[in-house]
Amino acid sequence: METLASRLYNRLVIIIPYAWLLLFFLAPFFIVFRISLSTTAIAIPPYDPVFSFADGWSGFWSKVATFSVDNYSYLIDDPLYFNAYLSSVIIAAVSTFLMLLIAYPIAYGMAQAPRRIRPTLLMLVILPFWTSFLIRVYAWIAILKPEGLLNQLLLSLHVIDSPLIILNTTTAVYIGIIYSYLPFMVLPLYSALEKMDGTLIEAAQDLGCTPIRAFWRVTFPLSIPGVIAGCMLVFIPAVGEFVIPDLLGGSQTLMIGKTLWNEFNANRDWPVSSAVATILLMILVIPIVFFQNAQAKAEERGK
Repeated sequence: METLASRLYNRLVIIIPYAWLLLFFLAPFFIVFRISLSTTAIAIPPYDPVFSFADGWSGFWSKVATFSVDNYSYLIDDPLYFNAYLSSVIIAAVSTFLMLLIAYPIAYGMAQAPRRIRPTLLMLVILPFWTSFLIRVYAWIAILKPEGLLNQLLLSLHVIDSPLIILNTTTAVYIGIIYSYLPFMVLPLYSALEKMDGTLIEAAQDLGCTPIRAFWRVTFPLSIPGVIAGCMLVFIPAVGEFVIPDLLGGSQTLMIGKTLWNEFNANRDWPVSSAVATILLMILVIPIVFFQNAQAKAEERGK
């Protein structure tokens, strides 16, 4: 029979993650959403808040009656924001696909390596995290600029006759995103491939499958949960990335993270920037729900 202590423990286990979600996700989201319904004002902070209890209940209801969705209408009418959302999704999707092509062989090689050297290989994948993210992005400026290390190497090898213009282009953004987020793709893939039963490949080959066919019929389907997890871990933060496009992409690169920063800091238009952030969150909820459904299905198959 379940005791009182065990019931309290079971409820506590459920309450803690929900409390964490409420405190660090729903509460900040409500604050941003409230600002998005406000109007710009010459004040500190620079908006006229809604849902405010500063003047009591009467003031609260009068504020509620004045809220509007004009900021969201403005985002729809201005093509800049639609183009920024679209560009961010495309760059994040292409970067995710390229990372999958690079990370899968790495993870597969790690999973097939002798067990005694797997911890070393895993440490090498995690090693870049020992250095500041900002420093690593700044390092790519020294590598990609016209007089940088990459151009000097290619010129010395007589591969090119003049320096390549890579910095301050979309290509540099792809390079920065792929380099920065590659470990987040490798680790879930390695986790899925490392747990795979090797006898399944042997059985497939005994039944006449070639190594390539056995890979596509057995290995890849079994690694799909790792593929989905890696893609979501990479795609979701890449959509809202700000540092990489700002430092490597230059002024011509249009991504929603830069647009959001400009609205908050340069234009000081907090209501519009909050509307931008709210829509961005709505866009990212779709892959998050997809990821959760895929994880739930994988757990059901595992049972």
